[in-house]
Amino acid sequence: MKRALENLLGIGSVQENVVLAPYTTMQLGGPADLFVEVTSAGALAHAIKTVRELDLPHFLLGCGANVVIGDAGFRGVVIYNAAQNIEFDGNQVTAESGTIVYPDLIEASVARSLSGLEHYVGIPSTVGGALWQNLHFLSPAPARERTMFIEEVLEHADLITAENDLQRVDVDYFEFGYDYSILHRRNDIVLRATFRLTPAQEVDLRKVMTENLAWRALRHPPLDTEPSVGSIFKKIQGIGAGRLIDECGLKGASFGGIVITHRHANIMINQGGGTAADLQALVAYVQKEVATQTGYHLETEIDFVGEFDPPTGGSPVFLPRPAGLITAEELAARRKA
Repeated sequence: MKRALENLLGIGSVQENVVLAPYTTMQLGGPADLFVEVTSAGALAHAIKTVRELDLPHFLLGCGANVVIGDAGFRGVVIYNAAQNIEFDGNQVTAESGTIVYPDLIEASVARSLSGLEHYVGIPSTVGGALWQNLHFLSPAPARERTMFIEEVLEHADLITAENDLQRVDVDYFEFGYDYSILHRRNDIVLRATFRLTPAQEVDLRKVMTENLAWRALRHPPLDTEPSVGSIFKKIQGIGAGRLIDECGLKGASFGGIVITHRHANIMINQGGGTAADLQALVAYVQKEVATQTGYHLETEIDFVGEFDPPTGGSPVFLPRPAGLITAEELAARRKA
């Protein structure tokens, strides 16, 4: 399989048995049989077309922000998207799909006094991932009266479609919704995207960035010290998955190295040495407890990729709340007071 790939992609372009944990925000995942890093949109399209034509199992990996990879790894080819070229043309910016939204794309845009992307600071995502999930955040402080979606500034995108055609599509093609795009049901791959921005004062844009980063810091664990994949369970309209988990008294529950953070009940962190098996056990425990106590079934919103060992056995350990920590719920109560 490696030789066949290298014959088409180039000698030395394919690595074997690369551990995937360092390529994910939760630092989980075993080895990929084969690993190909691409550094341009053209190379990405070529790699995707090649693995499809060879009928090889494959997975496209960006910054690994919404994915859990099994401890046994991935049996096939992982294509790591490091295509990160950014180009400006007037008020438009075109970024390849492996571009990191923050800081790379946002900082480049704000430095040119262009508005439209500054709202999404602090959210780990590539450009491709942003279109996959219709990246979103609450509108600027203090009102925060609505959710702002990246579809609002998308002009068009270049794809390699499920049929291996190169195609430029506009925003309507994506059928965007909350945490949804057509990419969830079509095997299209974003190669690059063009965003339509508007001139603004850099100082005003940086004010929004500072406020949003502070807002997130009080609710989300810092990835560099508390690796996570963000929210584990899908939103339940009008109730909230985190609220249910908190009301069931599950904050601090842990299996092995994975624990429900006291910062936010819908976020699990890797406190060191955690495994995908630990996370599976904790997810199953939370689902069972919430269903038993409230009657609601929680569905995960993260992707599980690769081969998984059996979930960690036994019962969870409950870790105490760190001294001085302010929870998201307490912040909300303060705002209402």
